[in-house]
Amino acid sequence: MRSASTSRMAIASLVGTALEYFDFAVYNSMAAIVFNRLFFPTVDPLTGTILAFATFAVGYGSRPLGGLVFGRLGDRRGRRFVLVATLVMMGASTFAIGLLPTYESLGITSPLLLVMFRFLQGAALGGEWAGAVLLSVEHGETQRRGRNGAWAQMGPALGTLVATASIAIITASVSTESFQAWGWRLPFLLSFLLMAFGLWVRTGVPETPLFESLRSQRAMAAAPIREVLRDWWRRLLIAGGARIGPDVQYSLLIVFTLTYLTTVLHQSRSLALTAVSIGCLCSVFAVPYFGALSDRLGRRPVYGLGLLLAFVWAALYFELINRAGPVLLVIAVAAGFLIHAVMYGPQGAFITEQFPTRVRYAGSSLAYTMVGIIGGGLAPVIFTLLLRRYGTLAISVYLVAALSISAVAIASARETSRRPLD
Repeated sequence: MRSASTSRMAIASLVGTALEYFDFAVYNSMAAIVFNRLFFPTVDPLTGTILAFATFAVGYGSRPLGGLVFGRLGDRRGRRFVLVATLVMMGASTFAIGLLPTYESLGITSPLLLVMFRFLQGAALGGEWAGAVLLSVEHGETQRRGRNGAWAQMGPALGTLVATASIAIITASVSTESFQAWGWRLPFLLSFLLMAFGLWVRTGVPETPLFESLRSQRAMAAAPIREVLRDWWRRLLIAGGARIGPDVQYSLLIVFTLTYLTTVLHQSRSLALTAVSIGCLCSVFAVPYFGALSDRLGRRPVYGLGLLLAFVWAALYFELINRAGPVLLVIAVAAGFLIHAVMYGPQGAFITEQFPTRVRYAGSSLAYTMVGIIGGGLAPVIFTLLLRRYGTLAISVYLVAALSISAVAIASARETSRRPLD
């Protein structure tokens, strides 16, 4: 394949997940900062935060539906078809949230519509991730699958970085009153332009050679979901289990940290957003490095190193940010993102390598979405409830338990970095 085509594949894989996670991160940040007052003003602030995070969990709850529907379509209609459909679905839902009247104007209908759009966001993202990874992995060479899979893995950090940076710029440019009145809408409305750019990139890429070969031989799975659950359920458990720990850690960093710093530690919103933005920037560069490192050392050794570092970080995180000044606080958050990148870099290749081509989209989507409910969707709500009743030590124990599940999954897996995809 020509280098120009390879570059476009990488950009298409990256830009899709970046745009999807930009939309997701804008919502997550607003849920942590203002949605408790705008959409749930009739309850106390902490309960409003729990309800706002519950709508965050709805997006994770709808991911399996997206994984089921789009996973089947991805193995039947092709990777490219699904990637365009999910991008439009996510962008349109996010744009609609930017136009949504608040509770003051629309009453109970307003949070109900918020939940509906959040549901559509999650369903779109549930079908997006596997296709974005497969676009680059199935086009690439065996010895570079870790690096190629990491292009899509860069998307969450890059999208989150752009989202938090845009929110930081807006909050610095307008008063608190103006931000709560209309400023919070701007990042959501910006998604329309980002969606248009993503569509332009993705409609210009071809279908993957492996799927085209299946289609030419008429060898596609008639019922890919059923085939995964029947024949590949052990691999599904391994792939899903590997995600739980990193997912919980990412939710702690990207969602709960904003709330904890601003409402519990009474740090400024700008400091909290700066810490998350610097962490995301570190992750953007670290993810492809560790993806490529897994091509040389193997998926399991690199993933295992990340888990070991995450255990140590989980034990120290709250002690650091509770007592540290601004500089050490930012370092503690950034270290969390770097450690997450050690696992997240090889994760895309690791998960997709568990399944054959005929069911790879369905299997990867199920592993990504089913576990996402437990690993990421409910995590912010659980964090808040644990904080209210037991304090930060319970949150650290919860994270350690999630990381332990991932450690068992990685220990049970075979090394896949040098095996052919089929």
